[in-house]
Parts: sequence; C-alpha cells; structure tokens
Amino acid sequence: MMMNKQKFIDKFMAAFVLLALFKVIGIVAQLFHESFWNVVGTLGVFLIVAFIILLVITSLKDKERNKSNSAGRKGSGSSSFYLENSLFDRIRSKYEELAEKYIAEKDYKKAARIYMNLLQDNYRGAKTLENGELYNEAAVVYLKKLNNKSDAAACYEKAKQHKKAIDLYKEMEQKEKVGDLYKEINDLRNAHYYYQMVVDDYVKNNQMVKASLVYRKKMEKTEEAQKVLLKGWEEDKDAFNCLNNYFANIFDIKKLESEILNLYEKAPAYKKITYLEAMKHEFKKDPKLHTTVRNIAYEIIADKVSTRSEIVNELKFFNPDDAVILKDISRFKTGRNKMFRN
Repeated sequence: MMMNKQKFIDKFMAAFVLLALFKVIGIVAQLFHESFWNVVGTLGVFLIVAFIILLVITSLKDKERNKSNSAGRKGSGSSSFYLENSLFDRIRSKYEELAEKYIAEKDYKKAARIYMNLLQDNYRGAKTLENGELYNEAAVVYLKKLNNKSDAAACYEKAKQHKKAIDLYKEMEQKEKVGDLYKEINDLRNAHYYYQMVVDDYVKNNQMVKASLVYRKKMEKTEEAQKVLLKGWEEDKDAFNCLNNYFANIFDIKKLESEILNLYEKAPAYKKITYLEAMKHEFKKDPKLHTTVRNIAYEIIADKVSTRSEIVNELKFFNPDDAVILKDISRFKTGRNKMFRN
C-alpha cells in the first residue's frame, strides 16, 4: 500500500515535469505573436506556480516515506484516491493563495491568469480584471469566455468604449441604454431615435407615465410628455397617475388652476371620484389653489353622496383646520344611520 502511494507520487511528479517542459516551450513560442514582456510575465507566473506544485509534491512524498505502516489498513485503491484528492486540493489551495497575493499587490492581470488558466474559473478572472479597473480586458473575457454580453457591455461603458458598448446593447435590444450612450457622446439624433422607440413600446403597453418620463427627462420634450399623460387620462390607461403627473409638470400656479378647471369640466361622470383623489394632492400644493380645488371637491361630493354616503369623509381633507365640519360629518352619518334603521 505504501509502495502504491509512493509510486503514484513519483509518476505524478514525472508527468508534471514533462508537462511543465512542454508548457515552457509553448510559452516561449508565443514570442512570434505576442510582445516580449507579455510572454515574460506569463512565463514568470507559470514558473512560480510550477515551483509551488513541486514543493507540494515533494512534501507529500516525504510525508509518505516517513508514514508508519499502521496507518495503512484500508485498501490501496481507496488510499490512492484519497491521496489524489489531497494532492489536488493542496495544489488548488496554493493557486488560491497565489491569486490573493497578486490581488493584494494590485497585480490583477497575474491574478486573473491564475483564476482562468490554473483554476479554470473564467468568471473570477473577469471579475478580478474588472475590480482592477482593467475594463477592456475584463470585457473580452466576459464576451469570449463566458458569452456574457451584459457584463461585457458594462465594462466597455466604464472603459469609455462607447461604440463597442452600444453594439452590444443593440444586440440585447436595450434601446434606452443605447439612447443613453448616444446622448453621452452628444449624438442626439441617434439618441432621440432610440428613445422614441422606447416611448412607442411604453405607449403600446399602456405605460403612459413611463413614456412621459422618457420624453421629459431623456429627450427634454415636456409638451410631448404632457400629451402622452393627457392621452392616458382620457383613454383610462392608468388614469389617476397620468392626471397626477400631468398636474405635477405644471409649475405656474395660474396655469395649473386653469388646467384643473378645464379638465374637470371635460371629465365624464364615472371619472369624478378619480378626479377627487387627484384634488387631494393639488390642495396641498399651494394656498392659492385652495378655493378652486375645494369648490370642485364640494361639487363632486354633493353629486355622489346620495349613492356613496361615505364620500362625506373626504370633506376633512379640504378643511383640515375646521373642527365644525368634523361635527357636521358626524351628524350627517348619525342621521343617515337613523334613517336606515327606521
């Protein structure tokens, strides 16, 4: 059994030395298509790793040579399997330590090589390059090794490689992101072209508020944003939020008061309750709106109270400091309850 372990280690060492020799030849051959210092860097990393592996193998060899015979009661196949796992675990641990050492020294390229070439972990290699702000290199790994277009595009964006990032975002059909990058490089024609596609998609899906935000914040087209919100209100596509945002985009109080009156006059009966909810928000904006908004609220409440008695509770939102109206609401509800009991 001890001889089997020893033979395994001897064979492993012989195989490793042979493979290492081929690897060195392969690295040197890279001189024909890579720069001298890149090849030297790769060779340096490999030699360090090879040295560590040899130390691990030698340590195991000495350990097996000095091990007592009493430890060998299990079958040789099981011991050999355990030995192989132990050997590879220790080698892997040394790789991890070496990669962490390079990261601590801010030598992110060497750390990434360890992760990708020796630990076969391309994602950690790419992430190490990204954390080291080697965005172009990280993008190549994300794209070529992992087929991860999203992270690759993000890295190209960080590297200010806008064209490459835009091409990837187009492939992923992230139209708003394409528009953002075109805007960043002051290509407003293309930016607005893609933003309009985003708006059209939102409108098609009845997401009027989102469409208006693209118009207003990305394209700086406030009038178009208001048209979309008005369309949403009129066509019952998220009506309350469209109306609320429509009023929120009007900053002149006189104009706002005029629009509140104008849209109220046009509102059909079934939308009056929704309009009342919107008036609660408008009432809080400015004291100059109180009279107009309160009158609209009173009119809606008076119109609906016969079929929805609980609507009288809404009066308190428009008279927050009036203690008398709270008593009036209470008397109204008490009287109505008596009427139903009778």
